[in-house]
Amino acid sequence: MTKNSSHSPIHVVGGGLAGSEAAWQIAQSGIPVILHEMRGVRETEAHKTDHLAELVCSNSFRSDDATSNAVGVLHAEMRLAGSLIMACADRNQVPAGGALAVDREGFSASVTKAISGHPLIRLTREEVSALPPEDWDLAIIATGPLTAPALAEAIQAQTGADALAFFDAIAPIIHTETIDMDVCWFQSRYDKVGPGGTGKDYINCPMDEAQYNAFVDALIAGDRIGFKEWEGTPYFDGCLPIEVMAERGRETLRHGPMKPMGLTNAHNPTVKPYAVVQLRQDNALGTLYNMVGFQTKLKYGAQADIIRMIPGLEKAEFARLGGLHRNTYLNSPILLDRSLTLKSRPGLRFAGQITGCEGYVESASIGLLAGRFAAAERLGHPLSMPPATTAFGALLGHITGGHIVSDEEPGKRSFQPMNVNFGLFPPLDPGAIVKPEGVKRFRGKDKAIVKKNLVASRALADCATWLGQDGEALLRSA
Repeated sequence: MTKNSSHSPIHVVGGGLAGSEAAWQIAQSGIPVILHEMRGVRETEAHKTDHLAELVCSNSFRSDDATSNAVGVLHAEMRLAGSLIMACADRNQVPAGGALAVDREGFSASVTKAISGHPLIRLTREEVSALPPEDWDLAIIATGPLTAPALAEAIQAQTGADALAFFDAIAPIIHTETIDMDVCWFQSRYDKVGPGGTGKDYINCPMDEAQYNAFVDALIAGDRIGFKEWEGTPYFDGCLPIEVMAERGRETLRHGPMKPMGLTNAHNPTVKPYAVVQLRQDNALGTLYNMVGFQTKLKYGAQADIIRMIPGLEKAEFARLGGLHRNTYLNSPILLDRSLTLKSRPGLRFAGQITGCEGYVESASIGLLAGRFAAAERLGHPLSMPPATTAFGALLGHITGGHIVSDEEPGKRSFQPMNVNFGLFPPLDPGAIVKPEGVKRFRGKDKAIVKKNLVASRALADCATWLGQDGEALLRSA
């Protein structure tokens, strides 16, 4: 490709995961892109750098299993579609059991370098405080959950609908050298080996029953950040603050992020821990570990004191304490069409978390689709929607339709942010699930695994066909 193009540029507002992926997909189609990113001119509540695609919360892209996990299937589909985000994640992975986790600084630096070096992408550092002007005939807004207030107000004025908001809490990060490994031990749950991992990728901190109960009591009583005008704002259930989970019942944490199953204390193997806190490697050097599932809105002083109650973390030093930030998303089933275009304004698309998807990979995948749709429109090609049987299509279907309509409030849909999951995929054809030869009892967990395998293989084959590639070759490489 050259710097010259006969096509007018497509504008992308927001240089997070979705915006960076959208810009990349457009440029790879031979169309120039102007990517507008405000960081470097105006900061957000949660970001620390001006790098593109900076990871604010966890450094995990979650499961990389493309045979029985929906997010792993989405990983595979994105790789097949030439995703920049997945390519940079693969180049910067750190051990994380069955998950794909990345060195966050290396990852965002890699994305920034690729975008800045592409001959058809121009990166401009400026805040876009209003809807794109009319002469931006094709544009994508991918400003994410931290959309600047002025732009959010402009979106509300255009749509005539209130944006919905929730809070997304951030987990603490601990300096590895301050973790007491005479108490803690390395092990992945069930010794599972993932990409770049060994089966011993997590640091585990054991608790007995008395320690667990004291910890839960401290969480519930802990001093928290208040938000008077935002009281009652719903949390996304996949990212609840640890203290909110504690309030839901004394056993909630022990059956959630602190479950002891699949773990054996290397220092005392005959005694089963009552609960376990896990920490996951956060950078390539292994000098930082983040607390898995420990998003929190506790004030810093209380937060540090309570975390140091955990065995092995009594002397923990923090590279970052937890916090929270405001997330904003559209009522997309009402406002957007199937190609992510705002129904009230042709040519203007939305992508990423602002559309109501949740998660790094999901956000990037919607950016990928929005970029491809915009490029096809610029080239005058018919828009080709991903099949509903694919992870792409299942997630797009969640965002743009398929929701329960309330009987009490006709026209209002039960739309909430969602990670990709097999519940979003169409059911298999009757008779597709066949009992394996030689198996007498075929039900429960065994049947569920076979079902997931079939849904995953169908998704990958259909995605390959949609992209015009060899489905069988893809299945062999997955």
